[in-house]
Amino acid sequence: MTKDSNEKDTQSSSFRDQILRDLEELKNQRLQEEPLAETNEEIRASLKAMEEAEGTAPSSTVDESFAIPKQTLKIDGLDFPGEYLAEETTASVEEQEASHLDSSSQFSEEPVVQQVEPQIEEEFDNTVERNLAELRNLAAAAEAALPPVESTPFEESSEEQTMLVEKLPLEETPVEEAVEQEVAEEDLPELILTPEEESQEVLDDTIIAPQTTSDKQEATGSSVPRRRSGKKHSRKKQDKTAKRIVAVVVAIVIIALSVTGFVGYTYVKSCLDPINAQSTENVQVEIPEGSSTLEIGQILVDNKLIKNATVFNYYSKLKSYNNYQSGFYNLNQSMSLDDIAKTLQEAGTATAVDPIAGKVLIVEGYTINQIAEAITLNSNTTDKNDKTPFKAEDFLATVKNPEFINRMVATYPNLFATLPAADSGVLYQLEGYLFPAVYDYTKETTIEDLVEQMIATMDNRLQPYYSQLEAKGLNVNELLTLASLVEKEGSTDEDRRNIASVFYNRINNGMPLQSNIAILYAMGKLGQETTLAEDAAIDTSIASPYNIYQNTGLMPGPVDSPSLAAIEATFNANKTEYFYFVADVTTGTVYFSTTIEEHNENVEKYVNSKINN
Repeated sequence: MTKDSNEKDTQSSSFRDQILRDLEELKNQRLQEEPLAETNEEIRASLKAMEEAEGTAPSSTVDESFAIPKQTLKIDGLDFPGEYLAEETTASVEEQEASHLDSSSQFSEEPVVQQVEPQIEEEFDNTVERNLAELRNLAAAAEAALPPVESTPFEESSEEQTMLVEKLPLEETPVEEAVEQEVAEEDLPELILTPEEESQEVLDDTIIAPQTTSDKQEATGSSVPRRRSGKKHSRKKQDKTAKRIVAVVVAIVIIALSVTGFVGYTYVKSCLDPINAQSTENVQVEIPEGSSTLEIGQILVDNKLIKNATVFNYYSKLKSYNNYQSGFYNLNQSMSLDDIAKTLQEAGTATAVDPIAGKVLIVEGYTINQIAEAITLNSNTTDKNDKTPFKAEDFLATVKNPEFINRMVATYPNLFATLPAADSGVLYQLEGYLFPAVYDYTKETTIEDLVEQMIATMDNRLQPYYSQLEAKGLNVNELLTLASLVEKEGSTDEDRRNIASVFYNRINNGMPLQSNIAILYAMGKLGQETTLAEDAAIDTSIASPYNIYQNTGLMPGPVDSPSLAAIEATFNANKTEYFYFVADVTTGTVYFSTTIEEHNENVEKYVNSKINN
């Protein structure tokens, strides 16, 4: 190797050292984010120093309109960190090639001869050629990505300078590929970058640091945190997904419980309601002696009277229904579970009876004419138009039928021992002897059977009084006649006992009873709606055995069917000295008095004054 070659090697070494120092300084300036103009000045100074070291004169400046972010320049195994590289350089191609001809072996392991001009033939490293192409592509990509920067025009450069700059790109190293492999696409979160950030990303990923361990870590430092950030984002995403799954599961469980509760409530409610509220047919069931509540419920389910035996069992425990009786029962699908439970607590019949087809209701204080209308309506349903098979005309004909009456007198001797005679002036012999109550009937029940049920019930209710009537100086007809007046005149048990005492006092003193109830009956208006004025203007002079304003003592017979409470008040009347009573026409309160003067005052105060107003 010649002396010139040694000098050139020394110069090249000094040149490289100088370049490394200058570029390291520019690297630090880049890290401190210095302005672009200052960085370009440093680049021009570095290039000028390189030209002087190579023996070339500066001939151009670096264009400030295009700059590449700091990366690592690698030429033939040497790392040149730098801040910016310009598209053009100030050295001529011929002088640069001449200065590096002898030192090309230090820049490449396999030098390559490349002809720039026909007169110059120099050998360049294949790596340099590849880096030149890379640099051209990089410059084009950066120019398209980066926004325009205000700058001064490039100084004119020679063709040789342009060619030299194009021969100074970076060599692609395996570090970039390793970093790209480490930072896998699935580990990185999706980032939204501005065009400037995208350009910086391209340059940072293309220009790499030297291949030392510390420099590799420094070059890939921006990628490693990304990978960790990607994993962190992935973990957050997994946690978010897990929370969503838990929320969905909890929501499903809550909805399922709500639906189950609603369905359960609806089902239990339906079990308590009637199977068929419109049903009119009865079903006969037998409850064996010793049956448990659950067994009774199953019998009812088998007969399609309730839906669920378990619900019946728990409902009975909840309501403390624990005294169900054995026997035969006629039940209906229109009955609710509670109605059936209450019916089963009453004693059933020892033998099977015909199923009930309907019911008739006889209200307390009804006259026979009113009863004749009542038997035509089936009270077993809420439908007022639901009729029974009975007719009012047939009922009235039956209660007037002497043959039927005689048969009843023979069957119930205690009740009819003092029955009024047909020619005694009564309208109906059986008036007052038909006990007011609810009566069942079947498809086989006749009108005579129905009337006899009423008679039999009255006989049954009077059984306790038969033996005591004689001690009271009364008979059955007198008891029922007085009780029919007490039923209409009083509304409370105490009032009824006092009213009964007034009637006894007047009878014992030979005074007429003077009750409007009997006059209204004689007029055929008892039980009908009348005004206060009509009641006050009642004709007390009417010729009738029921005119107890003129006649003393009792009427020939009762005027309505008294209740058991009225019969009890009449039988056990209070001991008083009252001879008069009058009821307040607005409140119904009864006022009693012993003298006529006091009575007249009460009548004026509680009746006449309010009628006039």
